[in-house]
Amino acid sequence: MARVYLDHAATTKPDPRVIAAMLPMLETYWGNPSSIYLEGQEARRAIDAARKLCADLLGGAPKEIVFTGGGTESDNAAIRGAALAQRERGRGNHIVTSAIEHHAVLHTVEQLEHEGFRATYLPVDGEGFLDLAALEGAVTPETTVVSVMAANNEVGTIQAIAEISRIAKAKNPRVVVHTDAVQGAGAMEITPAKLGVDLLSIAAHKLYGPKGVGLLYIKNRTPWQPMLLGGSQEKERRAGTENVAGIVGLATAMKLAWDEAPARNAHAATMRDRLLFGIPERIPDTVITGPQDRQRRLANNFSCCFRNVEGESVLLALDMADIAASSGSACTTGALEPSHVLTAMGIDSDLAHASLRLTVGKDTSAPQIDRVLETLPAIVERLRSLAGNR
Repeated sequence: MARVYLDHAATTKPDPRVIAAMLPMLETYWGNPSSIYLEGQEARRAIDAARKLCADLLGGAPKEIVFTGGGTESDNAAIRGAALAQRERGRGNHIVTSAIEHHAVLHTVEQLEHEGFRATYLPVDGEGFLDLAALEGAVTPETTVVSVMAANNEVGTIQAIAEISRIAKAKNPRVVVHTDAVQGAGAMEITPAKLGVDLLSIAAHKLYGPKGVGLLYIKNRTPWQPMLLGGSQEKERRAGTENVAGIVGLATAMKLAWDEAPARNAHAATMRDRLLFGIPERIPDTVITGPQDRQRRLANNFSCCFRNVEGESVLLALDMADIAASSGSACTTGALEPSHVLTAMGIDSDLAHASLRLTVGKDTSAPQIDRVLETLPAIVERLRSLAGNR
């Protein structure tokens, strides 16, 4: 029996069209893009074309695109680069973010706190939406960076980034606004100019592209300084020989995602809704997590908690039934602590330990969803029975 893969928020299988675009960069145009001879210039032209394509898709200029090693690096570089540059200009040492950011953001902010910065972690409501009044109250003349994710990777909450940017810049016009758009790219509007952001992060492997490559959009004239030093690549903003094949793969994946977004998202929403309606009907004491309004939730995201069940046991049983799922953020799977996202949303620790995230993809089929709906209820019932909680 073929496996069912429902963890597309963790990573996606590279699209054959992306692989086809990457192969010539590995087989034929393999030169160092910094070299002046033919092999190097062929690779340089491929990067230049990819940069222009990414910029066009984001409504920006090629000089505003910096290629990175993925979403985590983009988040780190965005926040550290802006915070340090702002402090160097004497503009303050205060950072504002939300309590439900990816750890790539949270751990970066925590590290900056050790380096003398102050941080405010804004609360969210029971559906994961940022408290906009708390944001307005948090931004001061000393605030240098505001970082809020476009959409949450665990529960699918889509934040009002344009409104968040407007509020932050109204309180302090010199503040730099960053959004982690790793989950939102391809699923929602992420044009920086429309969102009002200065920095934006994307990762290729969430878009049916390769792992280990991403980009950071840096709006022209934004105070920022590089994190990786040692070479003049990326106009001295990110040292290191470029991953030419990965960059071409990223640009190709973005173009396909943008072109096919209406069809992909409509299909994903249909598959997601089968889970949203089907699982609570079949499994008592299911608590849906994230937005109840499906228009304010990522089209591919279903998340819930089961009372009186250990989430890890559910995942193991699903895996044995050839169904791949997650208990939340892929980067924290296996951790003993409950999800920081769920606890920030007010979900108690016991229930948060029983979380399940199913994220569908462009090739997920109705029969695959039906397999989950047929398989999961028996798993939960058996585990509850073993625990003495029918």
